[in-house]
Amino acid sequence: MDWLCYEKKYISQGKNLVCGVDEAGRGPLAGPVYAAAAVLPEGVIIEGVNDSKKLTPSKREYLYEKIVEGCLDYSIAFASVEEIDNLNILNATYLAMTRAVKGLKKEPDIVLVDGNTLPKWNIDSRCIIKGDSLSHSIACASILAKVSRDKFMINQAEKYPNYSFEKHKGYGTSLHIANIKKYGPCPLHRSTFLKKILNHD
Repeated sequence: MDWLCYEKKYISQGKNLVCGVDEAGRGPLAGPVYAAAAVLPEGVIIEGVNDSKKLTPSKREYLYEKIVEGCLDYSIAFASVEEIDNLNILNATYLAMTRAVKGLKKEPDIVLVDGNTLPKWNIDSRCIIKGDSLSHSIACASILAKVSRDKFMINQAEKYPNYSFEKHKGYGTSLHIANIKKYGPCPLHRSTFLKKILNHD
């Protein structure tokens, strides 16, 4: 497999700054949704990078530092729990992605987005299904987003100790659901995600 096949394709078309974008945290019951944008030097592959879901937490943290050091440019952003509840998770994810790309020092020539739909933005971009397994730039962005979100949730575990956020990062595990039912939701919970769990009619 050529990790740089998409990057090479667009660079050959004169789009020299290729940016990969991915998100972390669409599915959890609690916490913000994060997105990251990563622009790597032409031809560079950071050894060990893969889809963030296929890596251990310690490997992701190690690679996070390597990616930050190796990137030409990167940006990490999020959409809040309030924005998720007000906009819905898809639109909040797009908002986080837009913020990540706007946070870059220089606008990229093309943005490669993991998934099958694109935010409504005026940026030349392409969506790539399973992009975090096919594009090196997207895989790097997936690690930046995942590590950043996990760190946030681990820090929040100290503020909200009843929910064990350090263990599940807000995802709907049996432990997390049991804690929600026992203690009720906290400000970090997405109210629109809890309706079925709490049997709100």
